[in-house]
Amino acid sequence: MSIRVNFENNLEELKSKITEMGELSIVALERSFKALKTQDVEIALKVIEGDTAIDNLEIEINQFAIWIMAKEAPVSRDLREIIGVLKISSEIERVADFGVNIAKATIKIGNTTSLLDITQLEKMKDISIEMLRKALRSFLEENILLAKEVGDLEEDVDQYSAETYKRLTAYLSEHSEETNQLVQLLFVNRFLERTADHITNIAESTAYLIKGQIYDFNS
Repeated sequence: MSIRVNFENNLEELKSKITEMGELSIVALERSFKALKTQDVEIALKVIEGDTAIDNLEIEINQFAIWIMAKEAPVSRDLREIIGVLKISSEIERVADFGVNIAKATIKIGNTTSLLDITQLEKMKDISIEMLRKALRSFLEENILLAKEVGDLEEDVDQYSAETYKRLTAYLSEHSEETNQLVQLLFVNRFLERTADHITNIAESTAYLIKGQIYDFNS
C-alpha cells in the first residue's frame, strides 16, 4: 500500500470518528431539550452520564490525529485537514457540553409549570441541530456553500435569542415567584446561542480547509 493511500485511509477514519462524535452531540442536544420540555429528570441524568463517551471520543480523535502527523509528517493542505479535524472535534465537544448544561438546568428547574411556551428556545434548538448537520456535511463533502448556510442560520438563532431574552426578563419583572425557572431558562437561552456560535466555528474551519483563507461568518 502506498504512503498516500495509507494516509487517505487514516484521514477517512478520522472523519468517520468526527461524524460519530457529531451524531452523539446531536443526540445529546435532542435528549436534553426533551428533558427540559417534559421536565424528565431521568432523561437529563442520562444526558449527563452520556457525555463521557463524547469526551473519550474527542481524546481518541486527538491522539489519532497527532499520531498521523508524527508518522506521515503532512504538509500544506494535508496538514490543514488534520488541524481542521482537531479544531472541529473541540467545537463538537463544546456543543455536547451545552447539552449537558441544559440537562443540569432541567434538574434545577424541577417539577413546576413550564414556561417554555413563552420562549423561542425550541426553535433555537432545531436550528442549531440543522446547523450542526450542515456543518458536518460541509466538512465531509468539502462544500463551502453549506458552510456559508451555517453562518446564515446563526443569525436566526441570534434573533430568537434576543427575543427570548426580552420575553423572559419582562415576565420576570412581573412574576418574581418564578425566578428560579426563569433564570434557568435564561441560561438555556445563552447555552443555545453559544451552541450556534461553536457550530459556526466548525463551518469556518471547513471554509479555511477548502479555500486556505480565514472566514468570519459571524461578521
